[in-house]
Amino acid sequence: MKKKIISAVLSAAMVAAMLVGCGSSTPAPEGGAEAPADATAAEGGDATATAETPAGEGGRVGVSMPTKDLQRWNQDGANMEKQLQEAGYEVDLQYASNDVPTQVSQIENMISSGAKVLVIAPIEGDSLGTVLDQAKQAGVSVIAYDRLIMNSDAVNYYATFDNYMVGTKQGEYIRDQLDLDNAKGPFNIEIFTGDPGDNNAKFFYQGAYDVIKPYIEEGKLVVKSGQKEFDKVATPEWKTDNAQARMDAIIAANYADGTKLDAVLCSNDSTALGATNSLEANYEPNHPDDWPIITGQDCDKPNVKNMIAGKQSMSIFKDTRELAAQTVKMVDAIMKGGEAPINNEKDYDNGTGVIPTYLCEPQFADSKNYKTLLIDSGYYTEDDLK
Repeated sequence: MKKKIISAVLSAAMVAAMLVGCGSSTPAPEGGAEAPADATAAEGGDATATAETPAGEGGRVGVSMPTKDLQRWNQDGANMEKQLQEAGYEVDLQYASNDVPTQVSQIENMISSGAKVLVIAPIEGDSLGTVLDQAKQAGVSVIAYDRLIMNSDAVNYYATFDNYMVGTKQGEYIRDQLDLDNAKGPFNIEIFTGDPGDNNAKFFYQGAYDVIKPYIEEGKLVVKSGQKEFDKVATPEWKTDNAQARMDAIIAANYADGTKLDAVLCSNDSTALGATNSLEANYEPNHPDDWPIITGQDCDKPNVKNMIAGKQSMSIFKDTRELAAQTVKMVDAIMKGGEAPINNEKDYDNGTGVIPTYLCEPQFADSKNYKTLLIDSGYYTEDDLK
């Protein structure tokens, strides 16, 4: 998949004091655990403006998130709701329980209840055509959030992080840690990406695979399971249990005889957690000194704890506060009759045309810099990671 046709990711500088900055990045293609205290929306519930917050005078905004099963979506939704309310808007925040008909129904209700802008993180990129036709007919503007909505000309803007870059950073980490350009090898690797219906999963996978593919072709990296293609390494719904079950099977078939596993390329933290759980139960007892490199994304609390403990090597930090802040700027511009700020207008085609996009650059996190990125910035507290 070529960079110029790959969807990527978004965000803009939130405040000058914030340590993780957004900005334009090289165009490229296009991901989890518990809700923060201010996540007030229930899955499938009603509008979530709190009793303390008066209805926004700036208009009504619908925010559709895919699920509350992953920490990052809870944080995205809570951050978006808070910042939109602070900007004077009434917010209808809904979570769709990873069920497409539920998401469609919720969006229909947002349209009928008077939302002027919809911010949508789709469960499946191709599943919202009909309901978005309704939005277009009603004059409602649509911002695709983090995941590009495909094959709908009702999408006005796209806000995301550079997810091809996410995969690239993960692949480069494995390359550098194994010193693949100099070491003799061979090294064994297994690959886990996300839900096959999530457009982002393809971009994470492709960004990483483009880095490691030459070493696989050379024979320096070996996928002993033989599972390399996207449809073979996808994890339904990004679920930890699904990743864990697949890793259980891979270990039993390929590593039970004492063979060393050198790296596990995981596209996000929920899949990394599943792989780690399986390795602890089925691999570590027989390989106490052979713990593999494990990548991740989202800096979920359990995974940061694993990084600190040496059980996960790295994660990609995508500051949802900044993504929310940039999306609020886009909403505000639309509501006031202007054009939303973007930094890419040529590379993100959803099948009906190029979607004006704002990208944010993801950050690399490991045990050495997590305090600066996550604690000093106020994203987590010290107690969150105990």
